[in-house]
Amino acid sequence: MSHSVRRAVVTGAARGIGAAIAERLSGDGLDVAILDLDEPRAQQTADRIAGTTGGKLVAHGCDVADRQQVEAVIGRVAEELGGLDTLICNAGVTRDAFLHKMTDEQWDQVLSVHLTGTFACIRAVAPIFRELGSCRIVCISSVAGATGNAGQLNYSAAKAGIVGMVKTAAREFARSRTTVNAVRPGFIDTDMTRAIPDNIREQMIQAIPLARPGQPDDVAGVVSFYCSDDAAYVTGTVLDVNGGFYM
Repeated sequence: MSHSVRRAVVTGAARGIGAAIAERLSGDGLDVAILDLDEPRAQQTADRIAGTTGGKLVAHGCDVADRQQVEAVIGRVAEELGGLDTLICNAGVTRDAFLHKMTDEQWDQVLSVHLTGTFACIRAVAPIFRELGSCRIVCISSVAGATGNAGQLNYSAAKAGIVGMVKTAAREFARSRTTVNAVRPGFIDTDMTRAIPDNIREQMIQAIPLARPGQPDDVAGVVSFYCSDDAAYVTGTVLDVNGGFYM
């Protein structure tokens, strides 16, 4: 696939799905900025990817829930990379609890990262993307936003909200030929899911028709497609990457 876009920022990219996306886009020939709350690890990831792809990568610490910080970091990244035409909103957090035990802090923290963070990042790039045109925005949702998941009311609500945000943003950006899409992963093999007890993991895998957990690269490949020239006429969509768990 060819990619006319050349400069990307990926949030929550120090590890897991975000790191896989950053590496894939770097391999596609894009300059990539890795943003993460853990700045030292973000820099380590950027250095590792640069050693593999030979691409240009920069790394910055960023709390996407802090709107002012997002504005400042996005502006700095645009200067460092000589522009910006691709945004991948991947930053996320879980604070699980059943509804009757969920605290205000657990609710607020998850929504501030997933919803406020996604909004803040899209708003920060909007002036750049509207002037430039033909840019790409991809947001990472979750199957939990479509099916719900006991103990994850905050996370499920936030991930469902991302889909609504994507569809609205797609309409607002359409005149500038900028596409906005979402990827909805299912059970992906990451540090977070590897921490699940083995018996629960096995039950979850058995519920997947393809009988295996997804890999971060499975998600990264779909993001790469959305950012490619082949997807120039695809906007406002949600692509499920879940091995058939949710159809």
